[in-house]
Amino acid sequence: MADTSVRRTKSQQIADDLKAAIERGDFEAGDRLPGENALASQYGVAGLTARHALKSLATEGLVEIKKGAGARVISFHPIRRHGIQRVAREQWGAGKSIWSADDDRPQTIDVRVDSLAAPPHIARVLDLAEGELVCARSRRYVVEERPVMLAVSYLPHTLVENTAIARIDTGEGGIYARLAELGHAPAHFREELRSRLPTAEEAAGLEMPAERPVIKLCRTAFDQEGRAVEVNEMTLDGAAYVLDYEFDA
Repeated sequence: MADTSVRRTKSQQIADDLKAAIERGDFEAGDRLPGENALASQYGVAGLTARHALKSLATEGLVEIKKGAGARVISFHPIRRHGIQRVAREQWGAGKSIWSADDDRPQTIDVRVDSLAAPPHIARVLDLAEGELVCARSRRYVVEERPVMLAVSYLPHTLVENTAIARIDTGEGGIYARLAELGHAPAHFREELRSRLPTAEEAAGLEMPAERPVIKLCRTAFDQEGRAVEVNEMTLDGAAYVLDYEFDA
């Protein structure tokens, strides 16, 4: 009979043991983990092996490593992203932000608004002609001084020009409340998600290790007539989020 047991490397063993200790509460937020030399001595391995173990925990988002300060347990609690409730009409229709359905911590949002030619894949979804303009709203979300998400919403320029959607501050209820005022309230959403390693630009924007996966999430909003009125491409730090979806049977 084939041996199906998992054979761990020494580095994996150290990382797993430290992770279990963190989950038990042996190390709390802000606590410093044993250093490379201490771990190397404890497990009878080279310092490089211990270093790889600590780096894997940092990649997973459990610890942060600073030169001269060692590895400390991160205090950040992942954001629970409620995939259905956050885009419900009772949310934005009541003037609430989509973000407030996920987390009640204060956030900083850096916003840039541009008019540009629609990228080909966006033009196809929004049913625009080649080279037709879109309003692109780029945002960078920061919670507890940690960048957690990059997002770009694309909307047909002819639909939203000279409206609050084309300005930095869209007002209460955000983009969807403004679309409703234009007679194009979102009536249906489609979300597609996948996971991959970040590009250099994404890793820099999220200030995260290039070895940690990001969640790529694309949401398309359709109005009552079935017209796509927004495509929102989001890049989430994979260690900063829990995706939460609830369905009735």
